[in-house]
Amino acid sequence: MDKRKIAILGSTGSIGTQALDVVRQHPDCFEVELLVANNSSARLIAQAREFAPSAVVICNPDKYREVAEALSDTMVKVFAGMDSACSLVTAPDVDIVLAAMVGFSGLRPTVAAIEAGKAIALANKETLVAAGSVVMGLARRCGVPVLPVDSEHSAIFQCLQAAGPNPLRRIHLTASGGPFRTWPREKIALALAADALKHPNWDMGAKITIDSATMMNKGLEVIEAKWLFDVSPSDIKVVVHPQSVIHSMVEFADGAILAQLGSPDMRQPIQYALGYPARLPLNNRKLDFASIGSLTFEAPDPERFPCLGLAFEAISQGGNMPCIANAANEEAVAAYLKGMVAFYDIPDIIAATMAKVSFLQDPSLEQIYETNAAARETAARLLDRKSQGAL
Repeated sequence: MDKRKIAILGSTGSIGTQALDVVRQHPDCFEVELLVANNSSARLIAQAREFAPSAVVICNPDKYREVAEALSDTMVKVFAGMDSACSLVTAPDVDIVLAAMVGFSGLRPTVAAIEAGKAIALANKETLVAAGSVVMGLARRCGVPVLPVDSEHSAIFQCLQAAGPNPLRRIHLTASGGPFRTWPREKIALALAADALKHPNWDMGAKITIDSATMMNKGLEVIEAKWLFDVSPSDIKVVVHPQSVIHSMVEFADGAILAQLGSPDMRQPIQYALGYPARLPLNNRKLDFASIGSLTFEAPDPERFPCLGLAFEAISQGGNMPCIANAANEEAVAAYLKGMVAFYDIPDIIAATMAKVSFLQDPSLEQIYETNAAARETAARLLDRKSQGAL
């Protein structure tokens, strides 16, 4: 394959750092053109020195001087702010954009990249959760491929490649169950953020790890799958699979099911998206079925993990409701990580925000931004009252 020049949005996070390890393993296939980080200036500086991109962006302008001075003896150009990220991601030398920024913040630069005709390796599920109809419609008009990076959506995509022209009947989206899979509701209710951050299988950032513990992450993946694969929410089934070996499955009209299996290592789906359609060697742990012994499955428990049901409710209503749910979740998770609220306050805040913010059936992109702001403001007020015991 020809060498591809990559822009990484969120280079210092979990997905970004693992993507750079893929680049290390395949310097003949990939070259880093642009790195974008939010706050992690020291890590961004180290990445820039190792990979020598044309430019880096530190979104927090307060960190600009630190990064610029540290890279002043290099050829790397340093910029600050989200506007710079949105501009530089459209550069002619960029072939593919890995969208791995956390949360709603990834929407603007991803849209800018699509409008510039760049292939998208999508790890930022909130982009499609908040604005799936707008983003996928834009990608179709611009002729831009959106290649999934989430392990579950990559698995579905890979199964569909194997199936050829046969349409899917149902998606079986697997979930690890998170750190509280076997805990009773009474114990979960008292769980601190430190408990929720102990994921049994995956090494992820704090926000997505909390989302895994609440199963909101799986709910967001349901919404993302609806847009990526053009299916009804009723055709997506969530199944808890604690071993995280089967990353997801696709069922066809004759009842046959294809599954994609692999070790829980995000580098595999990252590499597949960046190198698609080529399958490149990867220095990772390969599956040993004899040592695995058995694979188990169970239904998700809606009583202990109500966030999953809220996500299904949001996508069933459609319009801007998934954006509302996502914004409320981001605010509630941030508060939970700070110890301001309890675990089950997260779904309570999401449900209350969904009930309060104005519903729009067919929002424009601008209305999505307005919805996000309104939902965050509403959730913040609710969280403040909750933390003071007034709610």
